[in-house]
Amino acid sequence: MDALTLLAIILVVIILFIFAKGVVIVQPYQKGLAVRLGTYTGQVNPGFKWVVPFITTVYKLDLRTQVIDVPSQEVITKDNSPTDVDAIIYVRVMDPERAYFEVANYRQATVALAQTSLRGIIGDMELDEVLYNRDMINRRLRDILDKETDQWGVKIERVEIKEVNPIGAVKQAMTEQTSAERERRAAILRADGEKRAAILKAEGLRQSMILESEGERQSKILRAEGTRQSRILEAQGEAQGLRIVALGSRALDKRSITVLSLNTMQKMADGQATKIIFPFELTNLIKQGAKFLGGEELAEIDEIPDIALDENILGDLPDKEEIAKAVEAVKNASELARTPEDIVE
Repeated sequence: MDALTLLAIILVVIILFIFAKGVVIVQPYQKGLAVRLGTYTGQVNPGFKWVVPFITTVYKLDLRTQVIDVPSQEVITKDNSPTDVDAIIYVRVMDPERAYFEVANYRQATVALAQTSLRGIIGDMELDEVLYNRDMINRRLRDILDKETDQWGVKIERVEIKEVNPIGAVKQAMTEQTSAERERRAAILRADGEKRAAILKAEGLRQSMILESEGERQSKILRAEGTRQSRILEAQGEAQGLRIVALGSRALDKRSITVLSLNTMQKMADGQATKIIFPFELTNLIKQGAKFLGGEELAEIDEIPDIALDENILGDLPDKEEIAKAVEAVKNASELARTPEDIVE
């Protein structure tokens, strides 16, 4: 190989090396900034690009949303409670030229600004507000950062407080406070439960008494109704019996009544009483009996007054055997004297 050939090979290699140094590949999510000899020449779009090597530098910036972690720092709240707070920031480069030329390192600048802003926001709040107002803190911090970073061409999309961690003594006091609060709520719930139970018990007792009174009232009404119906039916039965007796007594003639009256006298004579009162006129009975036996009617019998017979008067009356014989004779006479025409239906 002669010297000319070797020189040509070396020249080709140098040209390839120089060409390769000028090749720039920009990714789809990136934007390139070309600086030639200290002069900004413009943006480089994504894709395969070639620039003048050795004198041109291309700076690539990521246009995607980036997550920046704000380190934990100790912050004093308004009520002098030391608290460790950290956060996460979501940022995106909107203007690559300003993000590169307006600030040396927009990520570091954003973190520093977030720390100072977070310290100022939490310093104006009490610890309890910090614990339950995280959304408000996130909004305030995002507004502050977005306003300040807008001049850098950076957009603050979102800010989230990761953790609020009070120091040991404060955390212990908060634990005791939480425990006391829970005990208080438990006591309130127990008292409310006992109150509701007492109310329900009283209501149930009241309903029970009302139902019991109503049942007793209905029972009394039913008993009274039953007594009334019983009395009505009993009176109707007595009236019906009297009507039957009245209808049946129409068929009795004088001789039958005389026989029944003598039977009644016989039964009264069988008693042990020392005084006997006859419930009917005795003279008419004697006259009727004498008439049926065939005797003559005595006019003086009509003049015998109604009397109550005591033991002295009974001594003048016939004895039991005589009365029985007289009754039997009256019965026989009555049966012989009755004819079919005398029978009344």
